This record gives sequence, structure tokens and C-alpha cells, in this order.
Amino acid sequence: MSEWDLDRIHIRNLEVFGRHGVFPEENRLGQKFIINATLYIHTREAGLKDDLTKSVHYGEVSHFMARYMTEHTFGLIEAVAEQMARAVLLQFPAMQKITLEISKPWAPIGLPLDAVSVEITRGWHSSYVAVGSNLGDRETYIRRGIASLNSREDCVVERVSSLIPTKPYGVEEQPDFLNGMVELRTLLFPEELLGVLHEVEQEAKRERKVHWGPRTLDLDIIFYDDRVVDKENLKIPHPDMQNREFVLKPLAELVPYLRHPLIGKTVEQMLAELSLG
Repeated sequence: MSEWDLDRIHIRNLEVFGRHGVFPEENRLGQKFIINATLYIHTREAGLKDDLTKSVHYGEVSHFMARYMTEHTFGLIEAVAEQMARAVLLQFPAMQKITLEISKPWAPIGLPLDAVSVEITRGWHSSYVAVGSNLGDRETYIRRGIASLNSREDCVVERVSSLIPTKPYGVEEQPDFLNGMVELRTLLFPEELLGVLHEVEQEAKRERKVHWGPRTLDLDIIFYDDRVVDKENLKIPHPDMQNREFVLKPLAELVPYLRHPLIGKTVEQMLAELSLG
């Protein structure tokens, strides 16, 4: 989602007390911190209807952050910012994203300065994850895997496609698959999400003995926002998705007009071209 699709509420110079720092006296005595926050949400309906329930109550957000600062203790202000941003996003689900700056006016560095601060932006991301199985009770493995993802605070399963039977891809001498697609809302970064998917596969006793071989559960990141990732252990969009009907068909059921950020074609277009070929 583009920042242009979201509105902003600013909370500026909120003074709070906290016991955060690497020195014991900071944790014992505490000190003043300054919070600046930008809340990214949709305010259109709230503005048109003059209805606070359609927005985020900035007073409640301010009090939540103040309580969080006093009720928790961290050594690093990086940890304060990271953990509090997550907590705020989980507490106020209408908020899509937050930019949070934690400022420490009396940082004990032995030099005169106004303040030291850490600023981060965190938010919900949209990902499409392919699911598949061709061993044992295929549908049960898939349903359990999806339920495991949805049980996490930082992952919300928004929609699930139909499950379709498909022939094996790559290694043909193996049982047929069931394949589908999950629309996932997540706070996890791409590599963190990959790690979680591997954990869920391990819960299903997935064994990686043969490339493209049989498996109890297979979970692959197809899209993550419109991001392009090219690392040795992770490539997004999935580099072979345009050649896989078992990926494109369930994906087209959910988002036919979603456009591939590199190829420039929609899911529906890629599926039509694959069918013609």
C-alpha cells in the first residue's frame, strides 16, 4: 500500500517517564523521554461522518504509549522503539503503520547535547503465500499450517483460495498435490516471514531430501507488498511463479489484477499466457 493511500495523525513531543538505559542507575532512577509518533490510517470515513469510531483515538494511543514506557524496562532505546511500535500496532488494528521516534534528552554520554533519538517505521505488510501438500492427509496438513500461521499475533490470514489438485512439478514420479494460496497480513519482514514458514513446515514434519520432491507441507512466499528481494536464500516475487499454473490459478482467485513488480503483467494475464502456451 502506498503512503498516498493513508492519512496521518501526528503526536508530537509527548513527555513520558521510563527506566530505560544500559546503566543500572538509569533502570533504577528512570528519566524523561520524548515520544513523537505518526499514525498512518484511513481517516476519510471518520472525517465525512464526524465519527471517532472510524478512526484511531490519539488520546488512547498516547496513554497506551505512556503506560508502555513506565511498565517495561529496556537497555536500548532501539528496543523501546521496536517493542512499543509492535505493541501499538497490535493494540490498534485500524492503524496500518507507525513512525515512532524515542528521544532521550539526558543521555549520559559525558558531552553536552540536546538529545539522542531513534526513529523507526513499522507496519502491516501484505503477502501471498502458496500452500501445497502431496503426502498423507493433504488437506489436513494445509489447514493446520494455515491455522498455525493465523495463531500468531504478527500474522493474520485474510483470505484462503480454493484448494486444487495438481500434477507434480519438476519431479513427476510422486503423488499429486493439493495447492492453494493464502493472503496474509503480517508485521514480519520478508526473511522473518520465511523463517516462520519454515517453522510451520517443520511442525508438519516436512523433510527436505529431494528438490521438488514429495512433502507434507510446502509454504512459499510469492509476493510481499510490491517489494523485490534478491538474496541467496530468498527471492521475491517467486522467480518461477509465472510458469506455475498451480500458483497462478489460486492466486488469480484472490487477486487477478495484482501486477508483478518486475514483469509488469497482472496475475490474470500471466495465467492466460501460460494456458495458451
